[in-house]
Amino acid sequence: MFRNQYDTDVTTFSPAGRLHQVEYAMEAVKHGTPCIGLKSNDYALLAAIKPSRSELASFQQKLFKCDEHMGIATSGIIADARVLAQYTRDECLNHRYVFESEMPVRRLVIQLSDKSHVYTQQQKKRPYGVGLLVAGVDRAGPHIFETSPSGEFWEYEAQAIGSRSQAARTYLGKHFESFKECELKELINHALLALRGSSQKVMSPKNVTVAVVGRDTPYKEVSEAELEHFLANIDQSELEEAERKRNERPSYLGADEDSDDDDDDEEDAQK
Repeated sequence: MFRNQYDTDVTTFSPAGRLHQVEYAMEAVKHGTPCIGLKSNDYALLAAIKPSRSELASFQQKLFKCDEHMGIATSGIIADARVLAQYTRDECLNHRYVFESEMPVRRLVIQLSDKSHVYTQQQKKRPYGVGLLVAGVDRAGPHIFETSPSGEFWEYEAQAIGSRSQAARTYLGKHFESFKECELKELINHALLALRGSSQKVMSPKNVTVAVVGRDTPYKEVSEAELEHFLANIDQSELEEAERKRNERPSYLGADEDSDDDDDDEEDAQK
């Protein structure tokens, strides 16, 4: 974004009433790699594309475990994401020590949003340039929350953040009503299909990461071998769909040609 005299610190409002430093932080989220969160009646799932600086570099971590019943996906500045991930782990550990129970997902999201909001009101520090998708399960069931650098948060049935996330949101919007009754394998397939629309590179087990948490399933990341199996099934189903469409097209063309020939025969008979 274009710099101006009103973006030197986070407490300076522009004449239009805007805080440019906060907007810059939210732009950082939009330029991060895409992340997806969705849930069913029994599971909450996170999926993300792992970025890499070059072909010789390793892939950055995008999913972080907070507790046995909760995890986060991040889009934006990874350094800020690691700070917030450590904060969530500390809060979950403190809650478990004091109350001897798992921390409710909504309570942690509120504390995360309050922490982010503080840095939009103090001149000494900048806002966190990272957005989070929080997936967790508590007594109320599975949850998917999104947090913003501005301190806002929302709960969703399914959501995608990051660059090119509109394509993923379009897919999720068309299919989210069927997610509630999905089994875990079906839910993973939906996540990968939605993520494929936002990915600028060929998806592989190396650059894709998926994590699942359920009512009876502690937080775990899907292994590369399992991801390779899911991606192969998706590729095969897409090839079959493309082949079916190719086979249907000549039949339509043939029907049109036959109808044209019949019309010509009728005209000859009339003559």
